[in-house]
Amino acid sequence: MIKLNRILWGLVFIVLGIIIALNIFDIIDFNIFFRGWWTFIIIVPCLIGLFDNTNENKIGNIIGLIVGVLLFLVCIDLLRFDIVIKLIIPIIFIIIGLHLLIGSSNTKIKEKINEFDKEKLISICATFSEKVEKPEKFNGTKIDAIFGSVLLDLSNSTIKNESVIVASSIFGGINIKVPKDVTIKVKSTPIFGGVTNKSKNKDSKKVIYIDAIALFGSIDIYE
Repeated sequence: MIKLNRILWGLVFIVLGIIIALNIFDIIDFNIFFRGWWTFIIIVPCLIGLFDNTNENKIGNIIGLIVGVLLFLVCIDLLRFDIVIKLIIPIIFIIIGLHLLIGSSNTKIKEKINEFDKEKLISICATFSEKVEKPEKFNGTKIDAIFGSVLLDLSNSTIKNESVIVASSIFGGINIKVPKDVTIKVKSTPIFGGVTNKSKNKDSKKVIYIDAIALFGSIDIYE
């Protein structure tokens, strides 16, 4: 079954292709580089991200959507930039409220993550580089990908009943491959980025808690 977000992306590219083709044959006269067109680079991914069921926290998409729409309204002169500045405080309150509503389901996961001593976690850092880690024994780790990529392959690792991964992707990419007999619980904060959890096991006694932050980056968890 095709996922809804893939269908939406497919429709976006089909419509864009049709518009370009109609312009080429002078059937329509539509300038795709209209005023404020660049704001849709923010708006469209964030809007489609709201329909992504693998994204466990939609707050980053909501923030991006609000910012993109406000910038577009400024570009087409329906809103003055000084008014946008004045709207910052009420928007912050709205975002906090949305975070409390949407992020409430992650409260127990956050409490569990805080029980671990993060100072003892093995650190993996990729800055403008690529790293692949396949540990024999896994007790938890801290991953930082800054303009780089990290693959953490736990498919053949010996895993404790409970462990934690603190993952931070800034303009980078983190891929975490987990065994099928492990339950993954994620607390995610995507900010103009994405965190996806494609693991299927929900009832295993072995649990990995993941604290994920994606700033203009991606974190993908899969089996």
